[in-house]
Amino acid sequence: MAYAQPHPRLSVLSSSSQSSAEHLSPSTSSTRFSLPSAPSVHSTLVTGKPGQRPNIYDRNLNRTRVAEVSASAFAFLFSEVVQYTQKRVSGINDLERRLNTLGYRIGTRVLELTAWRAESASKTPKREIRFLPALMSIHTQVWKAVFGKSADAIEKSVENADEYMIIDNDPPIERYISVPRDMSQLSCSSFTAGIVEAVLDGLGFPARVTAHNTPNSQHPSRTTILIKLEKSVLDREELLNQKQ
Repeated sequence: MAYAQPHPRLSVLSSSSQSSAEHLSPSTSSTRFSLPSAPSVHSTLVTGKPGQRPNIYDRNLNRTRVAEVSASAFAFLFSEVVQYTQKRVSGINDLERRLNTLGYRIGTRVLELTAWRAESASKTPKREIRFLPALMSIHTQVWKAVFGKSADAIEKSVENADEYMIIDNDPPIERYISVPRDMSQLSCSSFTAGIVEAVLDGLGFPARVTAHNTPNSQHPSRTTILIKLEKSVLDREELLNQKQ
C-alpha cells in the first residue's frame, strides 16, 4: 500500500512561533492532555450530601484543570484502542478509517467545548467565516485544547489550491505506539485527522482530512495532516475576496 505523499513544493504559512487569541486554550504543559475525564465509580446522581463527590455534569466547563488526564493514562488508553481496532479490521486502510471515525466523534465535542468557552470568555464572540483564520485556530487553540501544545506549522500546496497541511513534528499520540515493520505505512494520527475533519465540518469548511508519515532526520515521528477542501469552500473564498 502506498500513500499519496503531500506535495514537496510547499509554502509555509505559519509556525509555532505565531500566536493567536489564547482565550480558548487551557493552560497545560506538554506532558498533559486536556480531555474530558470519566466520572468516578463512586459518583452518584445526587449531589450536595456530605461525603459524596460532585457529579461530573455539575462541573464548570470553563475550569480546565479538573479535566486533565495524565499523558501516560491517555497513551495507555489510546494504545488499547489501536490494538482493539486492529484485531477487527482487514488491513491498514480499514484501520486508519476506523481511527478517523473515532477522532471525528471527539472532534465534534472539542468544537462544542471550545465554542462554549469562547462565548463565556468574550462578550462579543466571533465565528470565523474565512478559511485561513479557522485553520489557524485549529493549529493553535484546538491543538492546545486536546494535546496541550500548538502544532508546529501550517503549509499550503503550491501546485494544488485546495490542499493545506498541518505539521506536527512530535505527535503526542504516537510517542508510545510501536508500529510493526510490515505496517510501517500506518499512521495512527488518522485519529487526529478525524478531529480536524470534524472541526472543519462544524465550522462550515467541509474537507477530506488524512494523516501521512513524513519523517526527517531531525523528527522521525513527523506527521502531516493533509486537508483537501471541497470546491464549495474555494468558491466561497473567491467570492469573499472579490467583495473586499
